Amino acid sequence: MLFRSCAGGVVFHGDDVFLLQNEKDEWVLPKGAIREGFLSAEVALRRIQEEAGIEAEIITTAGETSYEFYSITRKAPVCNEITWYLMTAKDGEYAVNKREGFKDGGYFGFEEALKLITYSQDKALVSIAYKKLKQALTQKTKH
Repeated sequence: MLFRSCAGGVVFHGDDVFLLQNEKDEWVLPKGAIREGFLSAEVALRRIQEEAGIEAEIITTAGETSYEFYSITRKAPVCNEITWYLMTAKDGEYAVNKREGFKDGGYFGFEEALKLITYSQDKALVSIAYKKLKQALTQKTKH
């Protein structure tokens, strides 16, 4: 099995979270493989920019997930291990990168996002990230 390290972002603008619809009609979070010489945080920020046209900043880590699939091009099973970051967008602007194979995307309210997200571990990740965002904002207002 081929193991790939990846990084991605759970990006919020206010209470809304950004989702992408991929070529399989799955609603997912922006992410990408970490190439040699790059840090996971750099990759996460770059993928958010490339896939969604979003300028974001990292608040904290959001968690880790992994999934396995069979790669037809590599003719081998692959395990993607993803480090996720909780991020906030500088504004509400975005531009879905259709050349990367994405059909649609946008910011969705928390409840609506949970209904749209295809994979249960991504739903759990968004729930955790939302709680961390609320905690971070609460602590910010206390200082």
